[in-house]
Amino acid sequence: MKLSGGVEWALHCCVVLTAATEPVPAARLAELHDVSGSYLAKQLQALSRAGLVRSVQGKAGGYVLTRSADQITVLDVVTAIDGPQPAFVCTEIRRRGPLAAPAEACTQPCAISRAMSAADTAWRAALQAISVADLAASVTDDYGPGTMASIRTWLSAPASATSDGAPPS
Repeated sequence: MKLSGGVEWALHCCVVLTAATEPVPAARLAELHDVSGSYLAKQLQALSRAGLVRSVQGKAGGYVLTRSADQITVLDVVTAIDGPQPAFVCTEIRRRGPLAAPAEACTQPCAISRAMSAADTAWRAALQAISVADLAASVTDDYGPGTMASIRTWLSAPASATSDGAPPS
């Protein structure tokens, strides 16, 4: 299973938004994560289309989660960024070639397809069981109790004096 890099950035943004007390501009999220603003904007747009975040317009605008972090799962974010399709798609290779099985003999998925489907189901269930709130709690567990407060403080402070407010390229 290979996920796009956008999944990682989207998950990080969702975790950061749990610490925010006001909307966070995309440029500020890009600066925090040292990622291209245009790249991050695509991920935020995908999260917005999926209804996980919304954009608040205006001078104090930015992004906010649309619901409680404990109601947004890692699978929700993965699906928003990489889509809902399974990792494995059976092409019925057993029905091709010189020893092809006839269609009438292929009444159920083959063992390979069943194994891959079971793995996909287990993987999705595992991601469905982890919320963005769980990830935010893990940040605190991993880096200390002041971590999310530090993020909240950084987000609330004006953009750094050495930056013109634009995200790094």
